[in-house]
Amino acid sequence: MHILKRIGMVAFAVGIFAVAGDGRAADVSISIGVEPVCPYGYYEVPPYGCAPDGYYGPEWFNGGVFIGAGPWYHGHERFYGHVDHRYDYRHGYRGPLPGRGEHRGERRREFRGRWRHDPHGREIHRWSR
Repeated sequence: MHILKRIGMVAFAVGIFAVAGDGRAADVSISIGVEPVCPYGYYEVPPYGCAPDGYYGPEWFNGGVFIGAGPWYHGHERFYGHVDHRYDYRHGYRGPLPGRGEHRGERRREFRGRWRHDPHGREIHRWSR
């Protein structure tokens, strides 16, 4: 991890000097860290625990791979995906939660979410515009 941080700092410094040297702007993007592996995705609030099957709607997945919540998702700001609060521990859910590294079940439950969340946890009701 220390090596990755040093590489990132060197890349940043090179970018700064390149801008100062010829007057042109430079873009530097560094992503360090790996998201936890959860079969159905993560709750979008700290501590970003694994969310159970049925919490997220199909638009959060691409080819069966979860694509977004928590600090690891960097999609567009206008993305809203459906969620089912019956599987949210903040709304009283006390059922089983998958562990990190577990594999998905063979069959996904029928999704019945009525709420929409953005990747940062903000929500609107499904029928709101």
